[in-house]
Amino acid sequence: MRADDLVPLGRTDLRVSRLGLGLASLGGLFAPVSEEAAAAVLDRAWHLGVRLYDTAPVYGYGRSETRTGAALTRRPRDAYVLCTKVGRLIEPGGPDTQPIWADPPAGVGPRLDYSYAGVLRCVEESLERLGLDRIDVLHIHDPDEDFATAVGEAYRALADLREQGTVRAVSIGVNHAPVAARFLREAAPPGPDCVMLAGRYNLLDQTGLDELLPLCAERATAVMVAGVYQSGLLADPSPDAPHGYATVPAQLADRVRALRKVCRAFDVPPLAAAVQFPFGHPAVTSVVVGARAPGEVAETVKFFNHPVPPDFWPAVRAAGLLSERVPTPDARS
Repeated sequence: MRADDLVPLGRTDLRVSRLGLGLASLGGLFAPVSEEAAAAVLDRAWHLGVRLYDTAPVYGYGRSETRTGAALTRRPRDAYVLCTKVGRLIEPGGPDTQPIWADPPAGVGPRLDYSYAGVLRCVEESLERLGLDRIDVLHIHDPDEDFATAVGEAYRALADLREQGTVRAVSIGVNHAPVAARFLREAAPPGPDCVMLAGRYNLLDQTGLDELLPLCAERATAVMVAGVYQSGLLADPSPDAPHGYATVPAQLADRVRALRKVCRAFDVPPLAAAVQFPFGHPAVTSVVVGARAPGEVAETVKFFNHPVPPDFWPAVRAAGLLSERVPTPDARS
């Protein structure tokens, strides 16, 4: 398995690369990114074979979509799969602002809107920012913010767009696996084609396995996994590192240390283990990882393609870091 391998996206006719590029950073997540740097990130990803790109209106309040479209309009439209999201409109005075975006466009902000009309408007505005004629995968972003409207009106709008050909696959983007499982069960048939699950199926958190991943496998619903580095904790667990934890819980810190010890014994970089782990589950199609510099893209591809010895995953399990119910990539080789 390599980062640039193309595989079917569940039951759709789309084919995606095993590694996808998350584009929140290009909207200025936590720190500014220049237009030139954003273009360089997308160009490096393209040259390394990445053909799955994931953005959203809320990423930099439209900035990520604009930069993504500017880079991808130079590429053959049928040669890549583009994902964006609905559920937040970007408009003057939008109140749903977040401090995580550095130097956002002045005077505008997000407003939650999962209504049928709001979703159609969101898609129209995304297409304008992207400068493209269609979106391949459309996620309902954080449906738990207004679940009843999201599973009703927003899903109905996306299903209609799928029927019309404006959208080729309907999805949901979630941080909580039970929300996704409930959505799959309550959405009108045939339901979403795929799910993007962030932070709930990685080496430190396998709660996605409780209900969601078996349900997706049963329904041939593809899963894109994000957050495989656990907010950066697996990259650098030191207290002053930018890993999203003000204080790392002691039990979690112990797990990270134990994992890094096994990785050293097998000469496997921890991030190589992290980016390859989700593919042990048959429902997982792709892993999506962000980058804010071309070198980070190249590093992720290197980790994805890094050889992992056949005895590595049994050693991780023997160290008590994975339960017997958790499938590992060696079981599918």
